[in-house]
Amino acid sequence: MAENRASKSGFAAEAHKKIKKKFDSQLAGRMLQWVKEVTDLDIDTNGEWDEFHKTLQDGQVLCRLINALQPETIPEKKINTNKMAFKQMENINHFLAGAQKLGVPSEEIFQTVDLWEKQNLAAVVTCLESLARKAYKYGQKSLGPKESEANIREWTEEQLQAGKSIISLQYGSNRGANASGINFGNTRHM
Repeated sequence: MAENRASKSGFAAEAHKKIKKKFDSQLAGRMLQWVKEVTDLDIDTNGEWDEFHKTLQDGQVLCRLINALQPETIPEKKINTNKMAFKQMENINHFLAGAQKLGVPSEEIFQTVDLWEKQNLAAVVTCLESLARKAYKYGQKSLGPKESEANIREWTEEQLQAGKSIISLQYGSNRGANASGINFGNTRHM
C-alpha cells in the first residue's frame, strides 16, 4: 500500500507532484456518481484524492461496474472480497481486462499500481471516462461525447473500374505550364 512506501524525493517527487496536479476531483466525483448510477451500489461519490482511492482501491466496485455494463464479463466467483493485497490487485486486473474487452483503448488503461498505491489516480479517472463514453453500446447511461462508428462502404467491381478512368483534380493540371524562369548554371546578376 502507499503508506508502506518510502517517500519520494528529487526527480521522483517532482514527477509525482505533476501527476497529482493532473487529478481533477470534480471529474473524479462525476465518474464516481456515474459508477453509482450504473451499478446501483451505495458508494461514496466524493472525488477528493483519498476518498476516490478508498472507494475504488479493493477493485470490487470496478468489477461490478464491468458486470453492470456487460453481465458475466467477470464471473462473480472471481471477484475477491478478501482483504489481502494481492487479491484486491487481482480484482483491479480483472477490471482492466474487462475494460479492454469492452473497447477501452490500451493507451487509456491504467496500471494496477496507479490505483492500488495511489501513483496516478488521474489515469484511473481517464480510464473510467473512456469506459463511460462506451456505455451507450451496452444500454447504460454514457458520459461525454458519443464516439464515432465505422461507415464501411462497399463498391462494386464496375464502380471501381469506372473510377480508374477519371483523373482527379487533386493530381493538378499541366495547363499553361512552361519552363520559363528556370535557369540552371546561370550566375547571379547584381
